[in-house]
Amino acid sequence: MNQIVGHREIETLLGAARQAQRAGNADEAARLCRLVLATTGDHPLALNILGRQALARAAPIEAAALFRRAIAADPVAPELHINLATAMRESGNDDGEQAALEGALAIDQRHFMALVRLAELFERRGEDDRAAERWSGVLAMSVLLEERTPAIDTMLAHAHAFVARQQAAFAEAVDTGLARLRDGIAAGDRRRVDGCIDALIGRRRIYTNICSGLHVPFLPADEFFDRAHFPWLAQIEAQTDIIRTELEALLAADSPGIQPYVVMQPGTPENKWSALDNRLDWGAFHLWKNGVRDDAACARCPQTAAAIEALPLANLPARAPSVFFSLLRPGTRLPAHTGVSNVRAIIHLPLIVPDKCGFRVGGETREWRVGEAWAFDDTIEHEAWNRSDQLRAILIFDVWNPYLTEVERDVLRAFFPVADANGYDLRAQIGD
Repeated sequence: MNQIVGHREIETLLGAARQAQRAGNADEAARLCRLVLATTGDHPLALNILGRQALARAAPIEAAALFRRAIAADPVAPELHINLATAMRESGNDDGEQAALEGALAIDQRHFMALVRLAELFERRGEDDRAAERWSGVLAMSVLLEERTPAIDTMLAHAHAFVARQQAAFAEAVDTGLARLRDGIAAGDRRRVDGCIDALIGRRRIYTNICSGLHVPFLPADEFFDRAHFPWLAQIEAQTDIIRTELEALLAADSPGIQPYVVMQPGTPENKWSALDNRLDWGAFHLWKNGVRDDAACARCPQTAAAIEALPLANLPARAPSVFFSLLRPGTRLPAHTGVSNVRAIIHLPLIVPDKCGFRVGGETREWRVGEAWAFDDTIEHEAWNRSDQLRAILIFDVWNPYLTEVERDVLRAFFPVADANGYDLRAQIGD
């Protein structure tokens, strides 16, 4: 019973000391804390109050001694280590501050203020690499903050800027160091290792295949395929003027036949495509769709159809190829998205390209140039935009992923008819 009463008396004294401290009555708070220490020996809360009073009096050495005693009494309280770090900083003891902050992190590796204080310490000492590492940790932890004050926002803005400067400086050093070697290697030959280095130093992100339908595993996730895979690209590029002329005639007709590319089923929940649903902001004129040739459409663009039929298109029964004119009206942006199947490579042949149009696949952004085709993997996140005041038009068609072997293509061509014959509805497994 005496122990319980004693414990209650101590709690009462500490409560009164905290209240006196908050009221600005430092002398009374100190008196009560010393009474607690005389009664119980080293009590961490009483020592902490006295240590903070010593800091307020600009007596950091005295404060540090009190905080060390408090830590000895309660070794698992990270805030005591933070207070000790403050005393060390105010006494000019950088090593002591670092040790105290690392003590807090030894208790809780996610202690936000310990991370911040270490980043500030390393930055103050000119240890920029270590500061950037800690500021990166602060930024990673900041997403867990439930409340953000203006002061925290200012600190996080500083962290972002500091890390960005360090990354830029490191990237510049890497580029300088590798310049002579890179100059002797063709861009296509060093593309993969450049991507590796850029990802390592935080200059870009590496994207993977995300297939909502037919996914062939183990194929390289190549954003833009090398032109060497498609030796016939020059053949279709040479037809650009003819194809554009047929498109322009189509657009000038009384009934051009352009249809919205995005058509969602009634009742579809609101999503990133809703703004384009049943709208001609993104329009299409299909010559082939899901492997089926539209004879009437091809008759309106006969030379385009002939040029396409001379190419090695992907061919899966009732699924591929798809060939269409893709039209983006002024001010239209296609949201970032991924395609259905990585068995295909998607070809873009630009026909009408005003300024301020662009296309991103994964970590690489390009601008279309009339008559210059490219191939990409549409199961890697991609997006497109037309910020001009004119129409943008390209011809899109799909060919086989160049990494698929002929044997693999044969098996895939045989698979779908067998699946269909056995009643499996796999039509959604590959599409536009």
